[in-house]
Amino acid sequence: MSSISDLILQQVKSAAGNVQIPSNLQNQVLGGLSDSILGSLTQTAAKAGGIDQIKSLLTGATDAAKSPITALAGNLFQNNILSKLNLGSAGTALTALIPGIMGKLGGIIKDQDGDGDVDFNDILLTLKGGSNGLLGAATSLLGGLFKAK
Repeated sequence: MSSISDLILQQVKSAAGNVQIPSNLQNQVLGGLSDSILGSLTQTAAKAGGIDQIKSLLTGATDAAKSPITALAGNLFQNNILSKLNLGSAGTALTALIPGIMGKLGGIIKDQDGDGDVDFNDILLTLKGGSNGLLGAATSLLGGLFKAK
């Protein structure tokens, strides 16, 4: 199975293909969007009941547009990325892509596994990996994106 971060980045790139992003900001914006989604999953995994919320989202039991995980991803993207850049309507368009990306993520994970079941142990191990896992990587990347040069 591909890593969850790779799957998310693939979906972000695919979904953002029609949004006009200045070329000098494209890597920051797409990486930030991907990191915001990863961050929302990571933060949710650390909360009481978070594992059930992730399972519900990834199996389609919860509508991605109504999921608190999706809302958190949008907030992280707005606060950590868009608030630092002047993207105007492109920022709004990118934020609007998050529910679709989250909705597709569950289907992709199921397809990667082959038997229709999501391997939550692998996903949770990645999400709860601490400073050596996804949380540490996402925190480091988000913190480094806008560091003064």
